[in-house]
Amino acid sequence: MSKRITVALIYDFDGTLSPGNMQEFGFIQAIGKDVKDFWNQSNGLAKKNDASQVLCYMYTMLQAAKNNDISLKRDSFRHFGSQIELFPGVEKWFDLINNYAKNHGIYIKHFINSSGLKEMIEGTPIAKKFENIYACSYLYNVDGIAYWPAVAVDYTTKTQFLFKINKGINEVSDTTKINEFIPLNKRPIPFSHMIYFGDGETDIPSMKLVKEHGGHSIAVYGSEKKLSTAMKLISEDRVNFVCKADYTENGEVYGVVKRILDKIKSDYDFERLLNYHKNLSYKNAQLK
Repeated sequence: MSKRITVALIYDFDGTLSPGNMQEFGFIQAIGKDVKDFWNQSNGLAKKNDASQVLCYMYTMLQAAKNNDISLKRDSFRHFGSQIELFPGVEKWFDLINNYAKNHGIYIKHFINSSGLKEMIEGTPIAKKFENIYACSYLYNVDGIAYWPAVAVDYTTKTQFLFKINKGINEVSDTTKINEFIPLNKRPIPFSHMIYFGDGETDIPSMKLVKEHGGHSIAVYGSEKKLSTAMKLISEDRVNFVCKADYTENGEVYGVVKRILDKIKSDYDFERLLNYHKNLSYKNAQLK
C-alpha cells in the first residue's frame, strides 16, 4: 500500500538560514558604509516616497555600487554571496533530512522563498540544494551589468510562489498556468505536504497560509529578540512550532521536521488505505 511521496521544504533566507541580512556580509563593507547607515538610507527612501522597502533596498544597492565603482555583474553578486554566514548545521542539513526522508518513503524538494537577492543566494555553498530559488533579482544590460529590478519579493508576493510550488510551476514570469484550474488531487505538491521555515514579519502570510491549508510552519530564531518574535507568532496561532536556528542532527529543527515527515507519511498511507477499501467495496457491489 505504501508509495513514495513528495514533500516541499520552503525556506526564507535572511534570519532563517543566515543570521542577518545578506547585504551585511561583504557588500555593505565593500561600499564603505556602516550597516545601520545603509538601512537607514534605504528605509528612509521608502518612507519619504511611500515606496516598497524591497525596491528601495535594490535601488540603494545599485546606486551605492555605482558611486563606489563596484561591479554589479552576476559574478560580483555571487562573490558577495559566498561570504554570507549560515546558521549551525545548514550546510549539512539538506543531506541529513533527505536521507531520513528517503528511508521513510519520502522525496524532498527544497525551495527558497525570500526577499533577499537570488544572485547572492546563488553564491552560497547551499545554492545547488534547491529545486528553485524564488527571490529578488535584477535585469542586466548587454555588458552584463545590473541596472533595474527584474523581480521584487515582499510579504504578499511570497504567497504566490507557494501556489507555484503547489501547482508545479517554476517560472516567475508565468501568469497563465498559475491561474488555470487544477483539481487538488492533481497538484504535484499539496499544501498539506509543505513545511515552511521563516523568522519574521515578511513570512507571516506564507506561514499562515501553509498552516491553514494543512501544512506546517516553523518559526526559527537566532537571538533573544527573534525568540520574542517567534513566541508571538505561535501565540497568535500563525505557526505550528518554534525552534532555535540550529540545523544540526542534535538540533530541535531536525527533531521537529522528522516528526512532521512521519505524520505526513502516516496520513498519506492512511488516506490511501481508506480509498483502497472504498474502491474494493464499490467493485464488490458491482459484482453482485
